[in-house]
Amino acid sequence: MGNKFKVAVIGATGMVGQRFVTILANHPWFELTEVAASQRSAGKTYEEAVNGRWKMDNPIPEAAKSLVVMDAEDVDKVSANVDFVFSAVHMDKSEIRRLETDYAKHETPVVSNNSAHRWTPDVPMMIPEINPQHAEIIKYQRQRLGTSRGFVAVKPNCSIQSYTPALAAWMKFEPTQVIASTYQAISGAGKTFKTAPEIVNNVIPYIPGEEKKSEDEPLKIWGHIDPEKGEIVPATSPVITSQCLRVPVLYGHTVSTFVNFKQKPTKEKLVQALEDYSGEPQKLGLPSAPKQFIQYLDDDFRPQPRYDVNFEHGMGISIGRLRPDKIFDWKFIGLSHNTARGAAGGAVECAELLVKQGYITKK
Repeated sequence: MGNKFKVAVIGATGMVGQRFVTILANHPWFELTEVAASQRSAGKTYEEAVNGRWKMDNPIPEAAKSLVVMDAEDVDKVSANVDFVFSAVHMDKSEIRRLETDYAKHETPVVSNNSAHRWTPDVPMMIPEINPQHAEIIKYQRQRLGTSRGFVAVKPNCSIQSYTPALAAWMKFEPTQVIASTYQAISGAGKTFKTAPEIVNNVIPYIPGEEKKSEDEPLKIWGHIDPEKGEIVPATSPVITSQCLRVPVLYGHTVSTFVNFKQKPTKEKLVQALEDYSGEPQKLGLPSAPKQFIQYLDDDFRPQPRYDVNFEHGMGISIGRLRPDKIFDWKFIGLSHNTARGAAGGAVECAELLVKQGYITKK
């Protein structure tokens, strides 16, 4: 795609913001032209702003080093020369909602990694392979905001990516009850082993807010648009209960999942459904879309973050150990990359979809 879209990342100095910067360095459609963060970083070059706290495995992209960090609160200035923004700001949720809405009202679309707008009824929360049709809610959001270009779209919580795709592939078998216990990497909290010594040789049995997200967000993804109300109505099933633990892993959220179905599929049918499942990103050939969205691994010792987290450049989902259970019908292990598919990469794929659907256009 020639004549690339000009993009800003707000919250560019944090871990997810850094992931956005590295992904956008070589993106075929999007060009990173602005970076923004808090006032304490504003005025510095990006290289200076992240000095001593660069958390990515790859070095700072050359094209980003000399960009001067802008104040994310200066919405006029940041919006002036970009077509849309990615949001990875770390603030109070009410402040994030205010800031992202300000950008939208300045006719600058926002594709957000944050949770602040996930339950705004007319904001689409998308895994592009599962609910691309939810982008249609944007027209109602624009009516509410009084905008012609601007809107906010979000991606869901990183941990649900490990099991929601499998359940989506199995919807024809009508899952009714789910237990999902997640074992989440420290990078999900923006940490490394250097900055989180408390996790070494340890498991932390509580992550504030994660269990509610894990139980509720898939239901919005499986919901439907009510055109009379102009909002997304969440599904009521399957019923999900969850526990979320932080474990000493840098990248990769693992999940242990138990499922009951209304129908009684065989293992062969379940595995085939996983391997056959694809969505609009694969049909459209989006740059960030994995060719194989879900892989099934027969080895009982897989999936493992060490070996499988980078499947399809971190954008694919790995499922293994699918077997019958004494109480539930089936149980399995899932794995997803929490800062690629689960955060910045998932948001970039959402933006690619919104471009193809005509919701993000050039100014």
